[in-house]
Amino acid sequence: MENNSTMGKSVGIVESREFTFDSFTFRSGRTLGPVTLAYETYGTLNAQKNNAILLTHALSGSAHAAGYHSSDDRHPGWWDLYVGPGKPFDTDNYFIICSNVIGGCNGSTGPSSINPETGKPYGLDFPMVTIHDMVNCQWHLIQHLGIDRLLSIAGGSMGGMQALKWSIMYPDMVGSVISIATSASLSAQGIALNEVGRQAIMNDPNWNGGNYYGSKGPDAGLSLARMIGHITYLSEKHMHEKFGRRYKDEDPTITRFDNVFMVESYLHYQGTKFVDRFDANTYLYITKAIDYFDLKKDYGTLHNAFSSVKSNFLIISFTSDWLYPSSQSKEIVQALRANGKNVMYTDIETDMGHDTFLIDYEPLKRNITNFLKREYERVKS
Repeated sequence: MENNSTMGKSVGIVESREFTFDSFTFRSGRTLGPVTLAYETYGTLNAQKNNAILLTHALSGSAHAAGYHSSDDRHPGWWDLYVGPGKPFDTDNYFIICSNVIGGCNGSTGPSSINPETGKPYGLDFPMVTIHDMVNCQWHLIQHLGIDRLLSIAGGSMGGMQALKWSIMYPDMVGSVISIATSASLSAQGIALNEVGRQAIMNDPNWNGGNYYGSKGPDAGLSLARMIGHITYLSEKHMHEKFGRRYKDEDPTITRFDNVFMVESYLHYQGTKFVDRFDANTYLYITKAIDYFDLKKDYGTLHNAFSSVKSNFLIISFTSDWLYPSSQSKEIVQALRANGKNVMYTDIETDMGHDTFLIDYEPLKRNITNFLKREYERVKS
């Protein structure tokens, strides 16, 4: 891979790939086929095939976790700060895999994909998606890559849910788990916020019952959903420090409803940018998958859910995260330790909120780096 001076320790130019398999049965019982997963890899799989790490993305993520798609690309992958030579997910030592989830809109089969039976996009004819389905599809990809056991699975938010579910569903395949800013089940407040975002989309006249492909889509609804969601990713203190009550202009006109405050302008920018890269129906499906995720309900108790896992765990939370508060990570840690599992837990002091795992944050980098080094030494010995 290329590595030019503007990219620093980037993995350089990367290529997105596709893996297609004939059919897939969802947890709902529906079968779909063919199914494609978009994925990218970074680093080299060693001869022992014991250095593979699967990265699982959050709601708005994709297979593009690191590097650039061309020499002109100015937008690196979503975890580029953490994936590359000398970074926590060190591509000099590890083979990193990241795929777009089933139901996604960045290369994997989802609502915007063409239904071979009709020749039109699936829209709401696409099966309901769960975290269970995401993991099962990733299992097919890992089998395709010829890997019997993963050194680690790592992800934040919805990615953390997938990582936990992997350890439960495929205990013999998962050496360790790095679960960041996540929970065993979303809170009522989290479900409520997701529902408001979904209603923003579905009440946009251009949504058209999900059949908007080929015409103007529900851009206003999707933008509003993203604005609502983005507020939850930041802490109140961080928003105050970043924006305060500052105006965009020196002397705003108080008789207008324009977005005169800097925080308003920021949210509108985030909403507009999101519309350019994301599918509204995918937003509906993936937020609902997050809502349905409930390890306690699925296994009776959280203790039961982790009774058969064989992984070592690094659980990380952030003190200012009110969307996935530290108490939810502590609940996971308690259930794992009650089962006698090997767990490291850290509640990182930060004012940056839920999205801390996506920024350049040294305490988080250090925790991941040290944990993976220990895990890799363990499998090599």
